[in-house]
Amino acid sequence: MMKKRAIRLYFIAKRAVDIVVAGTALIVLSPVLLLIAVLIRRDSPGGAIYAQERVGVRVKARGGSKFWEIKPFIVYKFRTMYQNSRSDIHQQFVTAIINKDDDTVKRMNGNATGDKKYKLVEDPRITPVGKFLRKTSLDELPQLWNVFRGDMSLVGPRPALPYEVDLYTSQHLRRLEAQPGMTGMWQVTARSQVDFEGMVDLDVWYVENQSLLTDLSILIKTPLAVFRGKGAG
Repeated sequence: MMKKRAIRLYFIAKRAVDIVVAGTALIVLSPVLLLIAVLIRRDSPGGAIYAQERVGVRVKARGGSKFWEIKPFIVYKFRTMYQNSRSDIHQQFVTAIINKDDDTVKRMNGNATGDKKYKLVEDPRITPVGKFLRKTSLDELPQLWNVFRGDMSLVGPRPALPYEVDLYTSQHLRRLEAQPGMTGMWQVTARSQVDFEGMVDLDVWYVENQSLLTDLSILIKTPLAVFRGKGAG
């Protein structure tokens, strides 16, 4: 574990990198973001950006010590579903995964195996353009704004959904001891190829071992993971 001074310097440097990289990316990628927005609007009725509440954390100080405090925030993504789609399908699937209800998981993912085993396959809510955006992870580009604002980091555990957190055990809650990120250990090593417990283990490992070197390694591996597309879609 890092000493207090090293930890403080790490988080200062991490935030500086987030601001510089996210801000630069938003400017450089602005034509791409605009093009994607136009394609979404042409593909189906509704706005191009989808806003959803997620569970994040922020550092709080009390009595001379610092700790992570749970803080809900709004995450931004490109809309990949038809307008006014309900979340009950996904909520049922997530509940089945966390509760290890294999029969329900198999029924809802069409008995998919391999890198689609823990993914909701053939979701009727997804638009044609949305399928492409999810496959390429382009739907997550608006999260650069969340990173720039400080809601998220470039690297960290996947931001959790409120109804997901409601089912967490004390061990699962440990993945909330780090700021959520656009990419992380789960995305570059396993994605939808491991069960929920496996994802939690990867996130907890990151919580206990995060450093600038670890973050850099994950960032370098992310483009290859996106290119391979395993577990995406």
